[in-house]
Amino acid sequence: MTDTAASSSKGSPSEKKEPQRGFFGRIMLFIRQVLAELGKVVTPTRRELVRFTITVLVFVIIMMLIVTGLDLLFGAGALWVFGGN
Repeated sequence: MTDTAASSSKGSPSEKKEPQRGFFGRIMLFIRQVLAELGKVVTPTRRELVRFTITVLVFVIIMMLIVTGLDLLFGAGALWVFGGN
């Protein structure tokens, strides 16, 4: 974290400090924050979901082809260097 970001998150000294929370108070605060964040989640439409799925599948296929090609290339190179049959 940069010095600017670290110092800006501290706030001014004149602000009230939050009271110290106990163990269960911190857990409840965490649960409230998680529920608040889940309320911000936007469900993708069917069209977006299909587009995202196709994008991921195409990316995975391309990566599989690259890894397969490199595997064959390095395998052939190892056979050439170490004298395979």
